[in-house]
Amino acid sequence: MKISVAGTGYVGLVTGVCLAEHGHTVTCVDIDERKVALMESGVSPIYEPGLEELMKKNKDCLHFTTNYQQAYRDADVIFIGVGTPEKKDGSANLTSVYQVAEQIAESVENDCVVVIKSTVPIGTNDKIESFIEASLQRDVNVYVASNPEFLSQGSAVKDTLNASRIVIGVENEAAGDVLQTVYKDFKAPIVVTNRKSAEMIKYASNDFLALKISFINEIANLCEIIGADIEDVAKGMGFDKRIGDQFLKAGIGYGGSCFPKDTKALHWLANFHDYELKTVKAAIDVNENQKLKLLKKSRKYYDRLTGLNVAVLGLTFKPGTDDLREAPTLVNIPLMIEDGANVRAWDPVGMENFKKVHPEGVTYCSSIEEALQEADICFIFTEWEEIKATSLDKYRTLMRRPIVIDGRNCYRLADAEKAGILYDSIGRETISQTETSFV
Repeated sequence: MKISVAGTGYVGLVTGVCLAEHGHTVTCVDIDERKVALMESGVSPIYEPGLEELMKKNKDCLHFTTNYQQAYRDADVIFIGVGTPEKKDGSANLTSVYQVAEQIAESVENDCVVVIKSTVPIGTNDKIESFIEASLQRDVNVYVASNPEFLSQGSAVKDTLNASRIVIGVENEAAGDVLQTVYKDFKAPIVVTNRKSAEMIKYASNDFLALKISFINEIANLCEIIGADIEDVAKGMGFDKRIGDQFLKAGIGYGGSCFPKDTKALHWLANFHDYELKTVKAAIDVNENQKLKLLKKSRKYYDRLTGLNVAVLGLTFKPGTDDLREAPTLVNIPLMIEDGANVRAWDPVGMENFKKVHPEGVTYCSSIEEALQEADICFIFTEWEEIKATSLDKYRTLMRRPIVIDGRNCYRLADAEKAGILYDSIGRETISQTETSFV
């Protein structure tokens, strides 16, 4: 089929590339000429494993342009994959979605299906369809369908090509048939429902996972108090098929483009309708507090960080991506700088993006070893494989004082004890050496 995709962020670009992989002719639209030129040359503007390889593989049926009129004019299906960022009140900003809808209404010359892939509040698909119908410049039929994405950054290509499910929300049988055809070669169960249910499936899924993360973090915090081990607790819970072992890894909270925004958006929507989602609100509150867990731990060893060399390992919100959205480092590093710390940071792919936020006040290191050199304390914020593979002996030999505060539980306690470092992680016993305070 002839498909156009509006937006070339994580959702739009991955969607377009994966549809091309399944034989569709795809044109991706973006307003940034520099970005379009980059993608036309086969280079991905975002870090996502496997994406650039598929872009080059499918270059004959994958195109990029800033000319939305040409892209939308005779498309069979138009996917909207633009951003819906969080407003100050927690609601979703739909400005970009409406801009694309207006462009579609202005451009289409044939009947088509408009598919909203972006995460939008419940009821948005209905409003967009009415908006397009009122704005159409020609006598054509445009049907709007909801088709939420369930990709995870760092595994987005895999998640799309091997989806756990494909959700299609339609009010028109013909539109549903078109989307069934689009996805006929995808090996995934297809759920066909109405548009509002499809929109809710997306929010309910993400918010449930966020709840699970906040729950295990609360249990981890209690484990530290009472002397239990969160990793053993999570392992014991995970064998129960009703619970499962996914999203039970304790840490310093969730981040990224989805969970923080989607929990706040659903909470806002419920409040707008005079209803409070108490569990979702609790997940939001727990997550905000959890982000500062490592700095609070550091106060056991130093009253303040003034004049200290502070090593920060990992800047992105999770491994496998260069995305910093809602990353705990965005909250913690400014506080370290304000406290007078000499911050030395390392991340395999996220440093360039972090430099845009903090061009000054942070020394960016080319290796983990460089960041650790003469450090008085080390904070681990992202569980990159390079960090997990680093010998704990290096912390002891390179650091001035081997105090390691690990927000992602990258190491075994027995290994930390054997290495002779002070190792403070999440929901587990603190491995203390003879020198436990450097106030």
